Amino acid sequence: MLRPMAPQSPRIASQTRATSETAIAVTLNLDGSGQAEIDTGIGFLDHMLTALTRHGRLDLTVAAKGDLHVDLHHTTEDVGIVLGQALVAALGDKRGIHRFGHAVVPMDEALVEATIDLSGRAFLAWDVAFAHGKVGSMDTELFEEFFRALAFNGLFTLHVVCKAGSNAHHVAEACFKAVARALRMAVEPDPRAAGAIPSTKGAL
Repeated sequence: MLRPMAPQSPRIASQTRATSETAIAVTLNLDGSGQAEIDTGIGFLDHMLTALTRHGRLDLTVAAKGDLHVDLHHTTEDVGIVLGQALVAALGDKRGIHRFGHAVVPMDEALVEATIDLSGRAFLAWDVAFAHGKVGSMDTELFEEFFRALAFNGLFTLHVVCKAGSNAHHVAEACFKAVARALRMAVEPDPRAAGAIPSTKGAL
């Protein structure tokens, strides 16, 4: 099992993963300004990760090479895995953060709610339906796979609920933006926490 690397500096981490199917490298700065350098070989995924970066106020670099001649599944899932691992490394012991995050984001006719608990317990509740099977070259079922990989490897609870929407592009983009805004809230330092770990157990 791949072990998260230690943060290079406060709230910054790099993570890599290489298999017979993909090679992924991610650098994540939780205290960034929304700068993205994304190259997964999947145009729509690049677009969504750029939105995640901008609305999460992260700095994110993703370089991915995958077996796209087979399909887009392995690359999409593995990017989620490595991004989740980088999140764990960047957060450290989670001292002084808000821990919980929530956002409701409209995208024209689409409306998506995302709720996060950086609990150390991996869980995804996904209530999102797509009227079409593809957005660009991506199968819409891959969005659930990405967020499951992100939540399970990032060790957090994530609920994503689509409250309205008929355009698959709008629904997908609202999902990424809602998760970004919820994640931004959850990882932000809590000025009232005085550096405490936000749990009655004393550990997350």
